[in-house]
Amino acid sequence: MLSRIVAALLAIGALEQPQPQRSSARASTAAPALTLRQAVGQHMIFAYEGERPPPALRRRIARGEAAGVIVFARNVRSSGQLRAAMRRLQAIRRPAGLRAPLIVMADQEGGPVRRIPGAPTRAAAEVGSTAQARADGEGAARTLRAAGVNMDLAPVADVGRAGAALTRERRTYGRTQRAVASRASAFAAGLRRGGVRATAKHFPGFGAAAVNTDNAAQRIDTPLQTLRSTDLPPFARLIDDGIDAVMLSTAVYPALDDRPAAFSRPWVTGELRERLGFAGVAITDDLGTPAVAAFGSTRARAVLAVEAGVDLPLFSSSYKAGAQAAEGLLAAAGDGRLDATALREQARRVLALRARIPH
Repeated sequence: MLSRIVAALLAIGALEQPQPQRSSARASTAAPALTLRQAVGQHMIFAYEGERPPPALRRRIARGEAAGVIVFARNVRSSGQLRAAMRRLQAIRRPAGLRAPLIVMADQEGGPVRRIPGAPTRAAAEVGSTAQARADGEGAARTLRAAGVNMDLAPVADVGRAGAALTRERRTYGRTQRAVASRASAFAAGLRRGGVRATAKHFPGFGAAAVNTDNAAQRIDTPLQTLRSTDLPPFARLIDDGIDAVMLSTAVYPALDDRPAAFSRPWVTGELRERLGFAGVAITDDLGTPAVAAFGSTRARAVLAVEAGVDLPLFSSSYKAGAQAAEGLLAAAGDGRLDATALREQARRVLALRARIPH
């Protein structure tokens, strides 16, 4: 009897042990057959305005053409209100094979970056130990789960530099790779213990940026050797820990490419997937910001990200922006700019993540 109970708990993820999201993983091979629109939909996390998700989003979910939603303070009157709204979305009947929980994500780093009132109140810069970081991750998980959120766009895995944007914003765990790696890993472990998936950001490292990409385009001229020896090790540690997702920065890193990392095949496919062996879900930072304004329309930016190997191109401003991005991906698949087989393979990675979310 005990063995049956343990097996059942493992099946729903209650006793899940983290596994490194390495490129040899085969968790996605049993995904269902998808229409092209459904495959595109698994690339899309939709934002919306106000406290009630729009009817168009509900209809899209019912067709199996959405991977999930992202929520911000503008969507939250209270934790209970958001939880009720997310329960209604999760209860929407979807096509067979696409009934795993929707991803519901939010930025809940701690301190000044919290979309939902509650823990962790401590900013990353105020964390002095791995024990504190783990406690903050557990606190974030409690806050998020109480609000119906199952994925955190945290921890920040960037190694801070003196005077840099994230250092001024108190969002980094330190100025050494060791401190950042251990504390970011502990925060992610706290999230996982609380039943919330984690996201390492902002690959390949945003700790040297003078300006936040939410406000302006940013070029980081750090040499490749320094990026690999200083900025990438925290991400490698989190990948070894089994992190579910990695967020790509929208800054430009000319050491490897003149395009923003979120649009760069050398960074997404070459460095993240092939060199570090990450086989989980790659998501971009917001593609609606000034950092990438020079790279075309919403539709064009979505295509650039997916061409590079990103699974979830993120547009945070509105539902309309996400819908435009989805139509851009569909059009690109229709005319051959995007390979339909590759789109479906990326969709399977997202579905594998959804399958790991506790109901």
